[in-house]
Amino acid sequence: MKRPSPSLLLVLALGGTLLLWWYASRPGPPRVELVAVSEGGIERLVANTRAGTVKACRRARLAPSLGGQIARLEVHEGDRVGAGELLLELWNRDLVARVELAEREAEAATARARAACLHAEQAGREAERQRRLDTRAMTSEEALDRAQTAARAGAAECEAARANAEVSQAQVGVARAELERTRLVAPFAGVVAEVSGELNEYVTPSPPGIPTPPAIDLIDDACYYISAPIDEVDAARIALGLEARITLDAFGDRVFAGVVRRIAPYVFDQEKQARTVEIEVVMTEPPTDTPLLAGYSADVEIVVERREQVLQLPTAAIQAGLTPSVLLFDPTSGRLQRREIRTGIENWERTEIRSGLAPGDRVARSLGGEDVTDGARIEPAP
Repeated sequence: MKRPSPSLLLVLALGGTLLLWWYASRPGPPRVELVAVSEGGIERLVANTRAGTVKACRRARLAPSLGGQIARLEVHEGDRVGAGELLLELWNRDLVARVELAEREAEAATARARAACLHAEQAGREAERQRRLDTRAMTSEEALDRAQTAARAGAAECEAARANAEVSQAQVGVARAELERTRLVAPFAGVVAEVSGELNEYVTPSPPGIPTPPAIDLIDDACYYISAPIDEVDAARIALGLEARITLDAFGDRVFAGVVRRIAPYVFDQEKQARTVEIEVVMTEPPTDTPLLAGYSADVEIVVERREQVLQLPTAAIQAGLTPSVLLFDPTSGRLQRREIRTGIENWERTEIRSGLAPGDRVARSLGGEDVTDGARIEPAP
């Protein structure tokens, strides 16, 4: 038998080596991350469409109702004040003098009324004496008539004097009210956020329809709420008292509990393409370690529905459409199979599975890869 030539053996050996190399280096099934169907609680959420804002429950932008020169400035930015405390006072010596003048005039009018009433009492007593004398025929009819007329005139003068005294007291009230218009007092306890003005500067009241910066901005820092816009499509799902979760950029990943306390009775339509409804959420557990500041941006999630112990999957693993579906992994064949399912409530992270899957079934988490298709052979990623 003729032996193969060395060159043929070399070619066969080289071909076998190349075949083994190709077989060893050919790409295997793609590794795909799978997620198992599990049981647990799930919530349907509604979130604000734009950033909400932390607001103080009470905030007063105060300014005098009169123009004038600042004579007293009792507070500075950051000061804490109590209700009724004087914040600012304009120059008002003329009004102080007017109050003093009105008070003296009221005292004089009261004294005149007292004197007039004493004269009236004396005239009344004289009329009574003349009446008794007339019953005994010891006085003339003319004297009796004169005494009775004097008594009635004295009573009228007393009444008029008392009315004048009341008018004088009212003038005191008017003068004091004019004086109070030069003073700013705190309507509630809080913190002075901003002061616009210095001693001896002039302030002027806002003309009608033209807002001007307030002289003092006072904030009640004992109570805050979050005002947030909700898309009109979701507004019908929201009700007073619903649970809410609040996150603030200033507090990182911390989540604070809240409750819906107000829903605006109208739709804000300034932006025609994004009509919203304003809601207000109150923090039930505000931060205690770090102060909350008015003006912080905040995001609100409102829990409109919650279900416990239901089958669920990550929302990203579900392909939306007229009939939702998933790519179910078959461990026997190692392939993905499209499975239609029926879903329930959902949020950005989880979706309720009502039918089509069983606990423990594994489906592809991501649906974006070219190799992640119906019938594809895959290798589960660790």
